[in-house]
Amino acid sequence: MSGHNKWSSIKHKKGAADAKRGKVFTRIVKEIILAARDGGGDLSSNPRLRTAIQAAKNANMPKDNIEKAIKRGTGEIEGAAYEEITYEGYGHGGVAILVDCTTDNKNRTVAEIRHTFSKYGGNMAESGSVAWNFEQKGELEVKAEGLDEDDFMMQALEIGAEDVQKEDDVFMVYTAVADFYKVLTGMEEQGFIIVKAELTMIPKTTINADEVAEKLLKLIDRLEDLDDAQKVYANFEISDEVLDRINVE
Repeated sequence: MSGHNKWSSIKHKKGAADAKRGKVFTRIVKEIILAARDGGGDLSSNPRLRTAIQAAKNANMPKDNIEKAIKRGTGEIEGAAYEEITYEGYGHGGVAILVDCTTDNKNRTVAEIRHTFSKYGGNMAESGSVAWNFEQKGELEVKAEGLDEDDFMMQALEIGAEDVQKEDDVFMVYTAVADFYKVLTGMEEQGFIIVKAELTMIPKTTINADEVAEKLLKLIDRLEDLDDAQKVYANFEISDEVLDRINVE
């Protein structure tokens, strides 16, 4: 029997394709600006900013871009006034979808989100109708090359991780929100190569979406393509057999 890939693992497999869209820098810049705005420009006292800058380095963002984004966040140079907002909706097969956005124009953003849901077979939902089925967690992707799975899992749990899963060439490490930066720091101190680290939303229950997989993934792709969309979450799983057939990557 084929195994099943949940959205967290599908998201990892989609990573390479998403990077090709050329929007990675824009999303990271917005995150740096917000992190610096809310917590200041000192990396030692602002773990959110430290994480955003690590993502920028992983994406090979030029140093000048990073420094300008920090200064925009701290107000040293002028820039757009961004705010964070989450929209909720349903996709094919009743799959719940959250769309985290960073925007300087809420009216524009909500219109684009609503249009995209409608055009690609989904529909927006009232605030709170979807979010209840998701729980915020810390998520780290750690390079698995050269690491023993059992040994790594033991070390991660000792540092404070809640769960560890192997996905292709990385270990997915999940933490409580309160422990996220402690685990991140512990991983860094142990010398592990952290590919990605962020706060994410994990669904409490999932829906099998084999019958609507292609249409559902197209809807999610189009939502991710929107300029103001930072992250998209969904509560579905797809069998390996179907995922291979539609070639997510």
